[in-house]
Amino acid sequence: MNKVVARFVDGRMVKGMTSDFVPGKDRFHVMPGEPGSRPVPIETRDLKALFFVKDLSGNPAHVERKEFEEGKAVAGKRIRVVFADGEVMIGSTNGYQAGRPGFFYVPADSSSNILRCYVIVAATTEVTLL
Repeated sequence: MNKVVARFVDGRMVKGMTSDFVPGKDRFHVMPGEPGSRPVPIETRDLKALFFVKDLSGNPAHVERKEFEEGKAVAGKRIRVVFADGEVMIGSTNGYQAGRPGFFYVPADSSSNILRCYVIVAATTEVTLL
């Protein structure tokens, strides 16, 4: 089971656990953490991104650093992602290819709550290799 935050293009968010997310698959489920809750079906096409996180609560006071750490090696290609809602993420990827529906991304900020993220390309306005 992976801790995830599903963020939708319409601004909604679902937090919980998933074990059936597969890139390229149309649907998966998130089990919210509330007792007695039922799995929430998620349509991948409705997402902005799926965040795989360390903690479901996160740290609201943390300000994500938008640059790479000096002298630290980066696995994969450095990338800048701009979403249609204006959010900008800086990180790295091993899987971005133009024409694919999505790709995995790792934030440049190692102190981020985000371990990795699956970005839905249709929710972006710009994806730039740095």
